[in-house]
Amino acid sequence: MTRKVPNVLIVDDDVNICEALSLIILKRGWNVQVANTGKEAMQKAEATTFNVALLDIRLPDIEGTKLLKMLPKTTPKMIKIMVTGYPELRNAVDALNDGADAYLMKPVHPEDLLITIRAKLEDQQQAERMTEQKITGFLETRSKKLLESVRAE
Repeated sequence: MTRKVPNVLIVDDDVNICEALSLIILKRGWNVQVANTGKEAMQKAEATTFNVALLDIRLPDIEGTKLLKMLPKTTPKMIKIMVTGYPELRNAVDALNDGADAYLMKPVHPEDLLITIRAKLEDQQQAERMTEQKITGFLETRSKKLLESVRAE
C-alpha cells in the first residue's frame, strides 16, 4: 500500500508566519498551500482535498473558529489545528468545541507542530483503514447473501 503525501493548508494573514510554517512542512516532504483570508481558504478547500488545515484564530475577514465550522467535510476527515497568538482559554474551548483537533500557541515550535501533525495524521490513516475494512466486510457479506439467494432459486 503506497502512502499519499499529505496536503496541508495554512491559513494566516501574517505572510512571515505562512512562510515559516510552509518551510517546516515542505522540509518534511508534504504538500502545502497558503491562504491569507478565510475566503481564500474556502476556495482552496473546495478545489483540493487537504489532510490538515492550520488555522489562525484572527483573520481579516472572518474568525478562525467560524472558518473551522465552514470548511468542507472531506474524506479523509480534514484535521483542523488552530494556531494563535492570542492565547485565551475561551478561544481554546470554543475552537475545540467547534471541531478543532488541536490548539497550538504562536510562536509554534517546529517540533511541536510536526509531532501534533504526525499524531493526527496517524489517527486519520487509522480511521481510513477502519473504514476500508468495514466497507470490505460489508461487500463480502452482501456478496455472500446475494450468491446464497441466487443458489436458492
